[in-house]
Amino acid sequence: MPEISVAEIQRLSETALATHGAGPAIAAEMARAIAWAEARGNRICGLYYLESYCQQLTSGRVDGRAVPGISRPRASEIRVDAAHGFAQPAFAAALPLALEAAHETGVVSLALHHAHTCTALGYFTEQIARGGALGLGLTNASPIVAAPGGKTRVIGTNPIAFAVPDGKGGVAMMFDQSTTTVALGHITMAKAAGRPIPEGWAVDAEGRPTTDPEAALTGSLTSAGGYKGWGFGLMAEILAACLGGGVLSSEVAPLKAPEGAPHDLGQYFLLIDPGQGAFYDRLAELGRVVTQDEGARMPGAGRAVQEAIDVPDALWHQLQSLAGA
Repeated sequence: MPEISVAEIQRLSETALATHGAGPAIAAEMARAIAWAEARGNRICGLYYLESYCQQLTSGRVDGRAVPGISRPRASEIRVDAAHGFAQPAFAAALPLALEAAHETGVVSLALHHAHTCTALGYFTEQIARGGALGLGLTNASPIVAAPGGKTRVIGTNPIAFAVPDGKGGVAMMFDQSTTTVALGHITMAKAAGRPIPEGWAVDAEGRPTTDPEAALTGSLTSAGGYKGWGFGLMAEILAACLGGGVLSSEVAPLKAPEGAPHDLGQYFLLIDPGQGAFYDRLAELGRVVTQDEGARMPGAGRAVQEAIDVPDALWHQLQSLAGA
């Protein structure tokens, strides 16, 4: 298993995306997102998705040269039509206006629609925090979760991310998590490796607990915390699809299928300006309270960002092949 620099992963990912049809700026932005995830140990949202991106660029399921349309119908509302392109470059195009609006009005909503899956939501909310605003992000996905007591899959893993600025251009606190017990990628990776999954992650097609990843993929993932996580998943669905303008999870085809209709997903972000008051003093005091015990920390604080990572042989060969290296 070779150790590869994150910079090299980003370079080869950019080459691979451009080779398969992404425009230069779009390939660069998507490669940054992949490298960001890999540097933080989030392989599911990093190189794990690169082959799918390339396949869908080739088939036309995602438009690698999409030009997003940005509108501001109200002072505190920004809407972005991603034009069936990637979410990351559409967000990047709208972020300066969204931050300006948040600093002007106090709170602004930023909704993307007609977008590809955004993979790591933390990539987006971290940028909001580094821009000096609190950032809340939500999205939906293809259906994999049934309502508590049911067995029909109706919503996706529907993650939620939140990031807080530290007042110095950095991030004081951040989390990014699915509203299911685990992300779907952990199930698919277990299936590929021939490993069972822990009981409690999923149920089979009849609603019975299972440790078989294949049965889980034809059944349903469980919501984190039961009905409590289900409520958060529905909240993400309502904001990303009903308010944001994306399609319902129940209408979304499997995200990694090489061909088919565009994802047509929505991503919803709330940007909150902390103002000039005592916010950062109170935040610092909260941080002291949270970390008073040895080993305790604010979510995301002190997390190491790797400059080089171990890449499994098969994944490394796949990256080189996609990049034509």
